[in-house]
Amino acid sequence: MAKKQNSSSPTRFKKIWAWLDNHILFVLSAFLLAFIPLYPKLPLFDILPGYIVRVRFEDIIIAFSGFVWLVQLWRKKITWQSPLLRMIGIYTAIGFFSIVSAIFITHTVPLELLHLGKSALHLLRYIEYFFLFVMMYSALKTAKQAKVILMTVVLSVLAISIYGVGQKYWYWPVYSTMNREFSKGMRLYLTEHARVQSTFGGHYDLGAYLVIILPILLALTYKAQVKWEKRLLFLTHTFGLWLLIVSASRAPFAAYTVAALLVIVLISYNEPTWKKRLFSFLKRSIGFVFFLSFLLVIFGEDINERFMQVVESHPQYPKVMATYDYWNARRKDVRDVVYDRLGIRKLAPPPNSVAFDNSNELEPVLTPTDQLPTTVRPSDVYEDIPDLVEVETDQGVVVVEKERTWSANALKYGLSVAIRLDTLWPNAIKGFVRNPLLGSGYATLNKEAVHQFTDADSTDNNYLRALGETGLLGFLTFFGTIFLVLRLTAKHLFDKNLLKATLAIGVFAGSIGLLLNALYIDVYAASKVAFTYWAVVGVTLAVFSLKLTVPKRQQPQALLK
Repeated sequence: MAKKQNSSSPTRFKKIWAWLDNHILFVLSAFLLAFIPLYPKLPLFDILPGYIVRVRFEDIIIAFSGFVWLVQLWRKKITWQSPLLRMIGIYTAIGFFSIVSAIFITHTVPLELLHLGKSALHLLRYIEYFFLFVMMYSALKTAKQAKVILMTVVLSVLAISIYGVGQKYWYWPVYSTMNREFSKGMRLYLTEHARVQSTFGGHYDLGAYLVIILPILLALTYKAQVKWEKRLLFLTHTFGLWLLIVSASRAPFAAYTVAALLVIVLISYNEPTWKKRLFSFLKRSIGFVFFLSFLLVIFGEDINERFMQVVESHPQYPKVMATYDYWNARRKDVRDVVYDRLGIRKLAPPPNSVAFDNSNELEPVLTPTDQLPTTVRPSDVYEDIPDLVEVETDQGVVVVEKERTWSANALKYGLSVAIRLDTLWPNAIKGFVRNPLLGSGYATLNKEAVHQFTDADSTDNNYLRALGETGLLGFLTFFGTIFLVLRLTAKHLFDKNLLKATLAIGVFAGSIGLLLNALYIDVYAASKVAFTYWAVVGVTLAVFSLKLTVPKRQQPQALLK
């Protein structure tokens, strides 16, 4: 008997090893799809001194996954071929030539290790994002694996949403990358007007992630035929929609609304007659608008105020705002009564965390009688916080207050829009003009001088950023790749296979939403967003390549099991 047990152990080990050998890339793919959005952006170490981009744990896992992928490719266990690989290769080559051009033609990247490393780092990050597509496409081989991936995404959104609830109401930690100091892994908590960002580095990143995922969840909810799946998907989509609202990001919210309506149009078009199509569209769109409005009334105070700021120059704005303030106050009264009856109490901030407060920094130069300067400020600035400037005195260097001044655009449109109109977008256009074909190179658009080393780089418009950094050639190949994704998914929008059609509708609408979001945010350069998008595209195109049968019997088809 003992001999039998001993002999079975090596056999069991061989079976486990054989299974792992055949499924290792799939396991890594599913793990990364959950780990990337769930794990906060905590840095491991710096790559370049003084730069905001750091190595994080997901980079280590992706590097390991890349090694495994190469080993499996060498062993001929997988294939390197995929529908987007040619376009990705062309873009990578153009990115390389853009850096060469920046060094020797436009002279926007000095021939120094620090500046060369910074530009090369940005190109390598794009390659890292694209690798998630290649890996997912190679790893997924069956419909069952695709359903496991979808369930992983559903559970991830639920977990992210629960963490967002904890941040908003219970002071759970916030790890932000909004500036260099915070990006070191500083533990923060949300203040009154701070926006929920859950496990992401910023609220814009969270919003862009939801623009990708929520249309897929909405399509799955409408298409689900099994009751427990429909209920789970509806709950997950509702949590995700709540998270999008409390992140208070106008651009992602608007992009998602367009994507959601597109999902409803495509779902309704599957009906056999125009009468049924119209009825289906009206029923779903009216239900969606009412449900969204309900969530906005209950939870949308911050995002509602931000939308109000868009029309503040209208003559009727004061009257509309007064009405809004009145009903918002009544809403708070009802909320407080409900909270009291449920026994909900507002918690005190945690003692060992940091809020957005700079009062301690002013102590060396302020006396108890000093007052912060007051001035007219943009509508999206809630507090008069002066600039702090270092000044040399006889006693040494001290920090003094300097009253902030605002541009005309800041006072007219708000600070968020003004930063783009006054600085970021003009800089990107200048980069494009320097070399219309190849741009001025990666990470060169925010510099005021050639040898200046900026600690962060952004344009807040991915189209202008692509044109400024990589020129017309880089722009056409990068967004040409996304256009190819749209074309490939469009072929399966009305596929008879439920899984293919649902994924096609969700990813097509999510891609359109992300393209709209890219008008205001560098969504394709935000790591969690870019990783997720290309991973989801890889899964979707892999499902399209599978030979899936259409059941002959009219029985409910599972999408998650």
